[in-house]
Amino acid sequence: WRKCTFSKMSDSSKNTEIGCKASKRRINSFQQICSKKKVQIKMRSECVGGEKASLSEASKLKIHTRGKPFECDVCRKCFNHKVNLTEHMRIHTGEKPFKCDVCGKCFTCKVNLKRHMGIHTGEKPFKCDVCCQSFVEKFQLKRHVTVHAGEKPFKCDVCTKCFTRESTLKLHMRNHTGENPFKCDVCCKYFNGKVDLQRHMRVHTGERPFKCDVCSKWFTQQSTLKLHMKIHTGEKPFQCDVCSKCFVSKANLKSHMRMHTGEKPFKCDICSKCFTCKVTLQGHLTSHTGEKPFKCDVCGKCFRVRTAPARGEKQNHVAKKC
Repeated sequence: WRKCTFSKMSDSSKNTEIGCKASKRRINSFQQICSKKKVQIKMRSECVGGEKASLSEASKLKIHTRGKPFECDVCRKCFNHKVNLTEHMRIHTGEKPFKCDVCGKCFTCKVNLKRHMGIHTGEKPFKCDVCCQSFVEKFQLKRHVTVHAGEKPFKCDVCTKCFTRESTLKLHMRNHTGENPFKCDVCCKYFNGKVDLQRHMRVHTGERPFKCDVCSKWFTQQSTLKLHMKIHTGEKPFQCDVCSKCFVSKANLKSHMRMHTGEKPFKCDICSKCFTCKVTLQGHLTSHTGEKPFKCDVCGKCFRVRTAPARGEKQNHVAKKC
């Protein structure tokens, strides 16, 4: 540092020198912090004309852009802290050092294990004051509260749909771009979100972590368990405005509404026949392929659609007792 000297110490000059000293103390403090964090900062070496001493332009940029000095050698992603880089590297190495003592499932970081343990313990300490819904973590509750506030600050530039979270908007944008970056290593199917891939993997692993406390049935998804629970409670909160029929889920109501509107958005690529719901189209496609994926557990007979075995069992196994 070059000492600031003046020929005549007027009141304004004294204030200027005090300003220089204060600036120097702030810079020294910043250097001490950076040395502890092992971040090298290049400083300007002079204080000219009584102006406040400052960082180099590169250092200023690093501070304002929240510089991330730890870089992954594999994918070049950068991180603020070394511990974040260490956790990230496990994605590339496949290392999962944190194991669940209950089901044996392994995780790349301790936070994910802690979140997973809530499935087994059922502990959800963070409760919403509006609807009494509980959550495993505080950030989940904070995110949920925006539902009641009606706040949706993140808007899609393509279709103007709005979202409560930026991450949800990013996922939504992939519907427009067609991007599906997450690939299943087993069947090579692609997904637009990591959560969707993880959910899909349970098809291959057979994992069903969500259990019904009433009938002990297990499910691959928590949303499916929630729908199932309404069978026990008899709850049907979604009502049709036309015929007043009630449904367990919003998706079922939406599908039902097509009966009134006549909309048939699902089209067969082979014969161009259209259907009101995707499941009906999938059942129809087997008429072209000849596939019979649904097998009766009693007699071994195969059917094209899922409802056929139930009818077959009633007709054949009850009446004929075969």
